[in-house]
Amino acid sequence: MSTMKQTPLFALHQELGGKMVPFAGYSMPVQYPLGVKKEHEHTRKACGLFDVSHMGQVKVTGPSPAKAMETLVTADVVGLAEGGQRYALFTNSEGGVLDDLMIVNHGDSLYVVVNAACKDQDIALMRTGLGTGHDVETLDRGLLALQGPQARDVMQRLCPAACELVFMQHARFDVMGHEIWVSRSGYTGEDGFEISVPAEAAEALARWFLDQPEVEPIGLGARDSLRLEAGLCLYGHDIDTTTTPVEASLSWAVGKSRRVGGEREAGFPGADMVLHQLQAKDHRRRRVGLIGEGRAPVREGATLFDADDREVGRVTSGSFGPSVGAPVAMAYVVIEAAEKGATLYADVRGKRLPMVISSMPFVAANYFRG
Repeated sequence: MSTMKQTPLFALHQELGGKMVPFAGYSMPVQYPLGVKKEHEHTRKACGLFDVSHMGQVKVTGPSPAKAMETLVTADVVGLAEGGQRYALFTNSEGGVLDDLMIVNHGDSLYVVVNAACKDQDIALMRTGLGTGHDVETLDRGLLALQGPQARDVMQRLCPAACELVFMQHARFDVMGHEIWVSRSGYTGEDGFEISVPAEAAEALARWFLDQPEVEPIGLGARDSLRLEAGLCLYGHDIDTTTTPVEASLSWAVGKSRRVGGEREAGFPGADMVLHQLQAKDHRRRRVGLIGEGRAPVREGATLFDADDREVGRVTSGSFGPSVGAPVAMAYVVIEAAEKGATLYADVRGKRLPMVISSMPFVAANYFRG
């Protein structure tokens, strides 16, 4: 643990009794004394505060940065309005996913948030791929996520103007003597905000949030179970270089303008493969959601079989879903066996546990769309 990096909130996590574990090179809280299940439930009914400062925050400047970024990602970045935020995928030459990320149009620049475990390679990719005419600046800022149905009530006391944002909108505000960057988004399926703040101000802002009666600190354990119930991918598990956006059921992350017949068709790495799969629909497997019986969770790596004992897939994320009240999982399943409502059988320590292919998200999304 002594070799791990620390976020600006490391001392606060220790003060709060966080159980610290290594994660993506950082010492991060997996849970607090409340416990993972109660942290999960509190976020769903009230409001949770997450430290996500380990994520990579990057500013991209230079001539037409949106046009340049489209050479690396599947998304429509040129068509993103100022103050808009969009989910995107870095792809390789085979159409595999290198990482998923968020891109914000900051007007004169792009603000990009990438995954912690991939940020060094992502920054290198942008610096090489965007060329010498563009500057890729790593930002020294903390990043907090305020999530849950009462997040708006809390934010209203701190920054009422931020509450005017709708899902996937982003703006800058002056709060507590600092400029904070706020987006109406998150990784839980709930309404909420992600707040980028100068590193030196992160602890003071976190303490302010935690002083509010609705807010509890939430660790990585509940963050994972919340995102799984929301049907959201975790890079390195549900998506990686062996999965294409189409196989991952993320076709919506390929902008219409980047598709066949679009005004800026293709132009991203692996476009031939991705656009072929979109057109021909001949991919051999698909990411699906699964709901199990009983209470025994089905974890990542479990092999899936059909009723005729044929191996048809593998679980990539799995846990007990506290809000669902049942085991939930995501898996890649061969197309022939990926029909909604079909029952598959997960091999868990030699036992075959039935799981039904279900729609995702497993709990209804509560994003604020105005």
